[in-house]
Parts: sequence; structure tokens; C-alpha cells
Amino acid sequence: LGSGALAGNAFGVDREFLAKELGFEGVTPNSLDSVCDRDFVVEFLMWSALLLTHLSQFAEDVIVNSMLKGIVVDDAYATGSSLMPQKKNPDALELLRGKAGIALGRAVGLMATLKGLPRAYNKDLQEDKVPLFDAVDTVKDCLAIMTGVVVTMRPNPEMLMKALCPEMLATDLADYLVRKGVPFRETHHISGACVRLAEEKSISLDELTLEQLQGIDSRFGDDVLNVWNYENSVERKSSIGGTARSAVLEQIDKIKTFASSLK
Repeated sequence: LGSGALAGNAFGVDREFLAKELGFEGVTPNSLDSVCDRDFVVEFLMWSALLLTHLSQFAEDVIVNSMLKGIVVDDAYATGSSLMPQKKNPDALELLRGKAGIALGRAVGLMATLKGLPRAYNKDLQEDKVPLFDAVDTVKDCLAIMTGVVVTMRPNPEMLMKALCPEMLATDLADYLVRKGVPFRETHHISGACVRLAEEKSISLDELTLEQLQGIDSRFGDDVLNVWNYENSVERKSSIGGTARSAVLEQIDKIKTFASSLK
């Protein structure tokens, strides 16, 4: 306000007074740049695209786990298949996933409009309104839908456990030897040899006998069989951001604290 069409105001308008009265932090320093600047719109569009990208990734995680029956999506956010009676389509999540591409398109589209403009005002700048208003509405709707999905979905522990496989613990097998003082660069190859042996014998990794493991490396002891425990594997990752129960609860507490600060 007070920049005029491009070169400022010739009647001594006090821009700082106007900014203060209207609740703005300050004034823009250059009138020519102020008139054509749409950085605030582009930044919002980029942030909205990034937010929807994260929602899309989370939606895909839920979709995959829903297909594996590890998560039950509430009927309010899913529909039955028109062909397969047993199939439950997580429609809300698929639609959320699709919104990320549209959001990115809005941001790129406006930047493409801006890139060829000379400084000062051009009618092309009117094209910032539609993507901006659409982005605001889309973000609000997507957040509301994702909130509903999360608070109503239910885990299926039995099916989640069923989806686990011993090969997921190959790194734990390598870590076992690391705890015995063997460098990881060496244990990585040893664990790989164990995986290869199991594949050759058409058995799962945890079905290898102690004798077979020791045939690959003599440093495997009787306690190596404790490696084949999924819960122990999870609990060993106790660093900040890890999968141990204590680490996850700490993450939840931090998120709750952050969320409370937004009120």
C-alpha cells in the first residue's frame, strides 16, 4: 500500500503509519518490486504442495497396510468395490494422494507465469488468485479428512505380525556380531552369506541351524537364536527417533507439546 502503480506516491503518503494502522510488520523497501512481487503466494503454494506431499506419503503407507489387512480404515473413508465384494477401497486416501500432484502443479504454474514478466504490474498477475484460493481450500479439506482417517482407523495386530518375515532381521544378525567386536563392514558380508545360504536351501533365515551359521562364521554363539525376535529388534532401536517403545513415546510427547503450542 502506497507503492502506486510502480513508482511510489507523489503526495507524501506515510506508508509506515498505514502499515502500523493495518497491523503489518513494516513496509516494502522498493515500490517497483512491491507491485510485481508474488513471492508470498508462491511460498504458500510451495508449502501447501510440500504438506500435501507428506500427507500423500502417509496416505500411501495406510493404503498399503490396509491392503495387507494390517489396518482397518473406517467405512466413512472407504467404499466397496464395484467388482469384488470382498474388497474395500480406501477412497479418501487415494484422493488425498492425488491432491499432491495438483498442488505441485499450482505452484509450478504460477512460477511459470511470473518468470516472463517485466517488473511492475501486469495483468498476468491476476492469475495468482485461483491457485491461491484453491490451495487454501484444498489444504483445509485434506487436513480435515486425514484427521478423520487417523482417529477412526484401527490396527490389526495379528495381521501386522503376519506380514513380518525373518529376512527383515538380517541387519540384526549383522549387529549381533558387531556387539562381539566384529566391524560392521565385515558383518554385513557375513549376514549376506547367511541370507544366500537360506535362499539356496529354500528355507527362511531363522530356520538356519547354529551349525550352519557357525559354518559361515565361527563367532556365532548359542545366543544368536535370540536375534529372531521382532520385539527385541524393535526395542534395540532406542536412540532418539528410533522404534523402541520409549523412543516412540518420547516422539508422541514432543508432538503433543508442539500441538499444544499452536492453540
